[in-house]
This record gives sequence, C-alpha cells and structure tokens, in this order.
Amino acid sequence: MCSVGGGTDLEIDERVKGKAYRCKECGERFKAVGKHPVCPSCQSEDVEEA
Repeated sequence: MCSVGGGTDLEIDERVKGKAYRCKECGERFKAVGKHPVCPSCQSEDVEEA
C-alpha cells in the first residue's frame, strides 16, 4: 500500500478581486478578472477600466 502526504495545510483568506470596468457600447459597469474582460450585458469586448 502506498500513501502520499496528508491533507493540505493551505488556507486561502484572500479572495480574487476583480477590476471595475465600463462597457463602451452599452455603458454597463461591472467587475471582472482576466486579460480580456467581456461585458456581461451585451458580450462586447470594447470595455475600459472605470
């Protein structure tokens, strides 16, 4: 029988915080993470940081 290690001792206290964006096409304001945010309202990629 083979066993490897035990449970992890990691605790994740920090949550991922998204940046605030505004859609240039429909004006929707939203928060997103990632390099290419997409407007959740109209699915446009034409967004800017707000």
